[in-house]
Amino acid sequence: MRKLFLTGVAATALALGAAQAADLKFAPGEGNFNWDSYEAFKSAHGDLKGETLTMFGPWRGEDQALVESMLAYFSEATGVNVEYSSSENYEQQIVIDTQAGSPPNIAVLPQPGLIADLAAKGFLTPLGEDTQQWILDNYAAGQSWVDLGSYKGKDGNTAFFAFPYKIDVKSLVWYVPDNFDDAGYEVPTSMEELKALTQKIVDDGGTPWCIGLGSGGATGWPATDWVEDMMLRTTTPENYDKWVSNELKFNDPIVIKAIEEFGWFARNDKFVSGGAAAVASTDFRDSPKGLFSSPVQCYLHHQASFIPSFFPEGTEVGVDADFFYMPAYESEDLGKPVLGAGTLAMITKDSPAARAFIEWLETPIAHEVWMAQSSFLTPFKSANPETYANAAMKKQGDILLNSTTFRFDGSDLMPGAVGAGSFWTGMVDYVGGKSAEDVADAIQKSWDTIKN
Repeated sequence: MRKLFLTGVAATALALGAAQAADLKFAPGEGNFNWDSYEAFKSAHGDLKGETLTMFGPWRGEDQALVESMLAYFSEATGVNVEYSSSENYEQQIVIDTQAGSPPNIAVLPQPGLIADLAAKGFLTPLGEDTQQWILDNYAAGQSWVDLGSYKGKDGNTAFFAFPYKIDVKSLVWYVPDNFDDAGYEVPTSMEELKALTQKIVDDGGTPWCIGLGSGGATGWPATDWVEDMMLRTTTPENYDKWVSNELKFNDPIVIKAIEEFGWFARNDKFVSGGAAAVASTDFRDSPKGLFSSPVQCYLHHQASFIPSFFPEGTEVGVDADFFYMPAYESEDLGKPVLGAGTLAMITKDSPAARAFIEWLETPIAHEVWMAQSSFLTPFKSANPETYANAAMKKQGDILLNSTTFRFDGSDLMPGAVGAGSFWTGMVDYVGGKSAEDVADAIQKSWDTIKN
């Protein structure tokens, strides 16, 4: 979860790189890349030599090297001098820079709430109806991505301001294939089957789930992902949107139902390793270890794509551990919703190079050169999935391509006092035995306090 990994950082570090100085990672014409898109873009935008494009984003360290490897192709195609920078306090820095009248040409951010604030203050340039239509036509679940990139401007009118680029998937259930094979279990393809598998594991004498909400001062956050996934599987995307804006109250029966869906798994002593009482106290980083223990402590673990970082050293995803899409209810007819997060690119200082960069993101090659390395997923239907660096990334990419709805992490869209406060603590209270109604009432009360 984003909030966890952006705390306790120094505010002064700054990383700056000139993308055009990097060598091209993959030689044009080689491999499975869509080089035709690169050549076509080069022909259309090769007249920008001498222009400088400044870009500010969240990627530092290894991720900065990855984004700069992509930017090198843009620079090579256009002649634009690209200057990418980041800082550990980038969220605050972009606010300071825009308010001071010295923004970068392009800003990339993973926080829709901050983007909404920048748009409302008039600091963003609309990307235009053509770009919006392109997303609608070319991204799987296109309307979801148009919605994610659309915000009210200073004039109060909604426009498309932010281009989604580089996505993370959260709707994943992890398991050990050998454990499934030994027990004769099959990967479920519906929520009904997942619940049936949960019960079957118990009937066979095993424990289905490892669930851990512990995270120091952020204890409780993994449960918010569970509830968000369950909201998308028990009600409409429109209701999900109303919920994260509090138009649909937290104590509405629709939300209480989603909380109780999480409780079906987490509050049953037979379903969870250590029993329900262990859920809140088990650290989320330790929770998946039960998948790998001998004898097996659990068979299933719900967590986002980052969790292999906490698997035993040497674990190979796809061999020693694998994942499947957190399935939807067959009976609910809600398609294949996906919960996730990601970054969005926007123009904070308009220029021909800035416009060209947004068009660059519409080329398969702008996605494929990062797909072929690491830590990059895309819902772009024309990007060649065969360029993914490994089978695990391709499989997560397929989840995006097969999705009918995408929604951003709900707690990240809520006010901090709720999404990173009462929602977290409320889930701890819930797994501790409080009713979903009482917990939902308390969370709603905290939201009302903010409004007042």
